[in-house]
Amino acid sequence: MFNILLQEPAMQEGGAQAAIMQFLPLLLIIVVFYFFMIRPQQNKQKELDRMRSELKKGDSVVTTSGLIAKIAEVKEDRVILEIQNGVCATFDKAAIMSVNKK
Repeated sequence: MFNILLQEPAMQEGGAQAAIMQFLPLLLIIVVFYFFMIRPQQNKQKELDRMRSELKKGDSVVTTSGLIAKIAEVKEDRVILEIQNGVCATFDKAAIMSVNKK
């Protein structure tokens, strides 16, 4: 009986180590997922937000639907795009995906 009492704490210690070793692969997957999926997406979104905040009249842009147009006017959360001479349409700034380089 005395032997059993001495072995119990050692078994509990081994059980704690086994539990940690079981969660280690899951923790590793979460860390890898963060660095390869979440963090790059956050950086891409910050860059897109920065580009949208720097829009100015005369920029040639591409919308999410693939429409290529020139900015006629920039408002707080919307832009007015000139599609053809005299043909304008209002778009939300979130619809602008890129600025064409001239």
